[in-house]
Amino acid sequence: MKKIFGGINLTWPKIIIMAIIAGIYTAIMAMIPIAKDTSFSDLTVTFEVWVLFGIFIIMNSKSAKDSALKCFIFFLISQPLVYLVQDVINHSNLFNTYYRYWFMWTIACLPMGFIGYYMKKDKWWGLLILLPMLLLVGEEGMGYFSKTMFSFPRHLLTTIFCIVTIIIYPLAIFNNKKIKRAGVIMSGIIVILLVILSILNPPVYSTDLIANGDTYHFDNTYKVYLEDPKYGNLSIIYEEGIEDWMVHADFKKAGETVFVLESPTGEKRVFDISIRRDRYTIKERSN
Repeated sequence: MKKIFGGINLTWPKIIIMAIIAGIYTAIMAMIPIAKDTSFSDLTVTFEVWVLFGIFIIMNSKSAKDSALKCFIFFLISQPLVYLVQDVINHSNLFNTYYRYWFMWTIACLPMGFIGYYMKKDKWWGLLILLPMLLLVGEEGMGYFSKTMFSFPRHLLTTIFCIVTIIIYPLAIFNNKKIKRAGVIMSGIIVILLVILSILNPPVYSTDLIANGDTYHFDNTYKVYLEDPKYGNLSIIYEEGIEDWMVHADFKKAGETVFVLESPTGEKRVFDISIRRDRYTIKERSN
């Protein structure tokens, strides 16, 4: 582990090759349908893997200036490639739409890489430099743990990755045993909070399924329910925006189930529904 975080001769050609591979790989994961909504595509939208790249570069740099420039160039190459590869293959316009946001983070790599280098000095204040990175990965981990609880085992690998790297960073970066121990305790607290907060605030996907209108006719005298209540709860609400009734859902779990819209006279309309973390599909069964 120490070899990876500080024992590699990280030359400029290696940085450029690493950036090109990272950018192209990320673009491919963003385009492959089978990778959608899995751990393999998570690095296309969140920071946890990119934090690892940054710390790897910092720990294998020769000076604060070298660290700042190498972090900057790595992200200056890899991030545009993520969008440009997709634009070329899919004829999209992702670069113009999204890269401005990531370019701001790329600019921030200059001071972050410079300051981050001083973690190598093995001083107590190195923990303060590391702390924002641990908190960022912890926040990403909490989000993915929530997604895993909702649609297990999706995003499980990313959740594990976040937890493991939070613990590994102080072990790999620092040599002083007291600093290393304090860092592990700090990381452990972040992991514990990550788990507790996720459990105390279980994921819920709230959405509206169908509206009263030409196709479906109902009001608050109707009943609506899921065949298997473990997936969540349904209710009929009045939506002020459209001034009409809606079937509202609070989903707690991904999967396939059935929901029923029942009139006061007992007439039922039955729907198959497929639930995902942020989307759903429904199809009414024929009578």
